[in-house]
Amino acid sequence: MRARAGAAGAIAAALLLTGCGGGGAAADADFTADPTGAMTGWGFENTDDVGQARLDHAASQLEGVEIELDQTAFDAQKFTTLAASGNMPDVVQIDRQFVATYAAQGLIMPLDECFAAHEVDAQQRWYPQVVQDVTWQDQVWAVPQFYQPPLILTNTRVMEEAGVSADDLDPSDPEALIAAAEAMTVSEGGSISRVGFDPQGVSKAAMWMLSFGGGIVDESGAPTLDREENVAAAEFLIELYDAQGGFAEVTGLVESFDIFGDGNPYVTDGVGAAVFDQWYVNVLTPYAEQIEIGAVPIRNQEGQPFTATGGSSFVIPASAENPSAACAWALALTDPEAWQAAAEARAETTEAEPERLGINTGLFTGSPESDMQIRDEFASAEGFPGFEEAIEAYYAVAAEGASLGGSPAGQQIQGELENAMQSALLGERSAQEALTAAQEAAQRAYDQVAGG
Repeated sequence: MRARAGAAGAIAAALLLTGCGGGGAAADADFTADPTGAMTGWGFENTDDVGQARLDHAASQLEGVEIELDQTAFDAQKFTTLAASGNMPDVVQIDRQFVATYAAQGLIMPLDECFAAHEVDAQQRWYPQVVQDVTWQDQVWAVPQFYQPPLILTNTRVMEEAGVSADDLDPSDPEALIAAAEAMTVSEGGSISRVGFDPQGVSKAAMWMLSFGGGIVDESGAPTLDREENVAAAEFLIELYDAQGGFAEVTGLVESFDIFGDGNPYVTDGVGAAVFDQWYVNVLTPYAEQIEIGAVPIRNQEGQPFTATGGSSFVIPASAENPSAACAWALALTDPEAWQAAAEARAETTEAEPERLGINTGLFTGSPESDMQIRDEFASAEGFPGFEEAIEAYYAVAAEGASLGGSPAGQQIQGELENAMQSALLGERSAQEALTAAQEAAQRAYDQVAGG
């Protein structure tokens, strides 16, 4: 929590330094110019087979451009320091939750003209909810990439042992879901040794609130943390954790899991079901012979499949010296040919690494066209029906996603939400009290940055 608060504070401080309004470069950007010269980028750390294939493709499309990348992780404090000094790279890879914050302060360029110059229809290339993630005041401010929807990843062995079915894991019937979680939980000596259902109640709180018909921001980006529906979602999560021994007990066990290794909770049967983004299925592939998994979509209160968006994006800072090349490069990294190259690279990796057992979970690109093409050509888990079910479930639910919404105080709002949920789940405050206090703090943060 301390790290999140530090990042949010760094953003707020830098916004006060930079003020509102973009620089002259943003106003003068000519996205129709042929991309030439030098282009700098930042935020491209830990490039894997998928990333390298896309970088190679983009470089081949911009042969007249000298591309120099800073392959370190994005850092909010560094970004705002560079913005204040005017020494920004031409393109930066950032989480989509930052986009509205930087757009509202004029630190990045709107990209509608970038798309128009390259005849890219944003609503056609990406899922509408993904575009909504990077839309602020009716303009699109980033080139999105990736969208790995969360759903409920089940442990079939544990569910069968506890007499729980997939139909029981339905948030539109909270009592049945809570009973199922309690049935799958195991306690020994006063402490739990198995979590029935891990909803990721703090980090995924905004998603749960959307599923209950709420939301953490309104259409203008103002915080709405204390909405009636949000309080209902928080109270549901409190009951869910309490039925399993309490938030502290559940969190303590979850944090002890070796989720990336041999001690992961699906090998050890440490969990009956849990909310995971799509990437975790890929993590589990080396253990396919040891585990029995399945998948259930999260549902809204009408019982319809539901998920929430999230992912990264490319932004062009307002002071970028080569916006034309930055625009062309970001679009090349996310065009269908780039994703095809990435999928081929992942298929080669799958074949070359026996520990993957021939399982290819596909790629979730943020583009429905690319997703479906990759699924049909490459996604496969022959001989592992649980993985086949999970792969298909993640692809099926992607179209049902909802955006968490953008706000110039997005990071601060998220931080206040997580603090409030932590307090409520630990029993320090009621859900209503915690969210009311969070709303007041988030509103102050919003008024400070949105009024600039």
